Amino acid sequence: MAARDIRPDWWAKTSAGVLLGFGLSMALVGLLAYLGPGGITAPDGRFTTLRFLMPFAWIGVFSLCYLFRSGLAAWLWLGGANLIAFGLLFACRFWLFA
Repeated sequence: MAARDIRPDWWAKTSAGVLLGFGLSMALVGLLAYLGPGGITAPDGRFTTLRFLMPFAWIGVFSLCYLFRSGLAAWLWLGGANLIAFGLLFACRFWLFA
């Protein structure tokens, strides 16, 4: 067994996946709620479906964070994706569906 089992940048990648991945998956599911069929005011019960979709989106983003070259790259790319996704979410909320 090697002296180091975990690469040092995996801690940064894991924390980026946990923290920024959670925010990104919440924003993406929120965008799906606004831009999906019927919009946010749809009378059907699709909010339960969206609530159950969120952990799968988070797992997907979390698993992709290990493909970045470094922990810093994971933080920067996921941070930028969060800014874009939340910007689009707030645009949907306050301008498109106001």
